Amino acid sequence: MTFMPYPHICHTRRAVLDDEEALGRLDRTTWSYRHAVTPPPKPPYDPFFRDHCGPDDHLVAELDGRLVGYVRLGLPTPLAANAHVRQIRGLVVAEEARGRGVGRALVRAAVDEARGLGARRITLRVLGHNTPARKLYESEGFVVEGVQPEEFCLDGRYADDVLMGRFLV
Repeated sequence: MTFMPYPHICHTRRAVLDDEEALGRLDRTTWSYRHAVTPPPKPPYDPFFRDHCGPDDHLVAELDGRLVGYVRLGLPTPLAANAHVRQIRGLVVAEEARGRGVGRALVRAAVDEARGLGARRITLRVLGHNTPARKLYESEGFVVEGVQPEEFCLDGRYADDVLMGRFLV
């Protein structure tokens, strides 16, 4: 892919059904054990949007009209006692758009969305070795609330599952 400078500010919006193909392609091209606990995607590819996570559960980032990232926001559990919490369930930024504020814009959009939905807290899980993501979350007010040591074995290496969160009120 050819590097194109992005002189404009990142724009975030709610995903729409027409984003499905671009989001699926983005998911496949950015897949890495740095952030994924599932095996690499192989054809035939599953649909990006599913019954439990459709367009309303995704905010997307655009630079110069091109979709370059997304954040998936959902409930951590189906329990009514946990309905005051939202969870970032995925954050992806295209390789060529990294370092341009896209991830930060998506995290902030997710926080604003969760707050707008009346959530008191927002949480996430991140792999211990994903230092860039952890630094981004920490810079946006998330703190480590727990670590599950060696929770995953990814490509022959053990990885910690780091639980992070922040209050919204």
